[in-house]
Amino acid sequence: MARNNLTGGGVLMETYQELLCSPSLAGELQQQSIYLALVNVILSLTSILGNFLILVALRKESSLHPPSKLLYRCLATTDLLVGLVSQPLYIIYWISIANEHWNLCRYTRDAAYTTSNAFCGVSLGTMTAITVDRLIALLLGLRYKQTVTLKRTNIILAALWVLCGVAALCYILDYRITLWSTYICIPSCFLISMVSYTKIFRTLIHHQAQVQVHDQLQSSQPNSLNISRYRKAVYSALWVQLSLVVCYIPFIVVEIVIVEASKRTFSSHLLVTRGKAATLLYFNSTLNPFLYCWKISEVRRAVKQIIRQVLCCPWS
Repeated sequence: MARNNLTGGGVLMETYQELLCSPSLAGELQQQSIYLALVNVILSLTSILGNFLILVALRKESSLHPPSKLLYRCLATTDLLVGLVSQPLYIIYWISIANEHWNLCRYTRDAAYTTSNAFCGVSLGTMTAITVDRLIALLLGLRYKQTVTLKRTNIILAALWVLCGVAALCYILDYRITLWSTYICIPSCFLISMVSYTKIFRTLIHHQAQVQVHDQLQSSQPNSLNISRYRKAVYSALWVQLSLVVCYIPFIVVEIVIVEASKRTFSSHLLVTRGKAATLLYFNSTLNPFLYCWKISEVRRAVKQIIRQVLCCPWS
């Protein structure tokens, strides 16, 4: 493996960013670069198709609570943008490494990293908002629809887009700003989601115990909500949350390892490992549409209807 070392004083010969497009790493990366590019081409196409279909389905679906539908539409939009923008840039990045076009490599590296940080940041924030939304629905009961409005949800999502966009653009000034904001925001979002789900399931367990003792009394309470439907909504969100965690955590760990390793030495093996972890992260955008169809019956019905219309009337 090609390897870059540090000077004796501990100063990097090349910055972390430069190492990602270092000519000294090109010798053994051609085959791996082509492989990673091809995998991302497939994932990009499926992400675009799947999330476009989900957005159309959500537009047609009217039974979901509008703020909840807006959150899922935002999530599908960011996944669509990952497939449309970030992954094509990432594909070009690996192709440029394979062909040793280092200027193109640097441009696409920066563009892919910046857009990925923005879109994935919004995805993570939106997923956290969905979790909190489910908790609020449980705590407020019938008051939920009066409290969680479409206008308030739009404001929160707009603020989220602005914050993630600014954090991502800081990469241009100093990549460490974006890096540290990532290290802070991702664990924070995971912690908020974990606390919310813990509260949700503890409340549901308590509710179940009450139902067993006072079944008839509970069903007549004016502030109760459809627990069966609520459970399905919670488990749907939980599956999406778990897939996000599984797809994101490896990249975060690898990124930390590489940043630390780049202070001493850097090999092409680390770059390939980072590429695989990033591909897994992008895979989340492809996986989500399947999870929506599997776990959200309203979306599944709408998608089936769209597919039938396309297959039966392709020219209409």
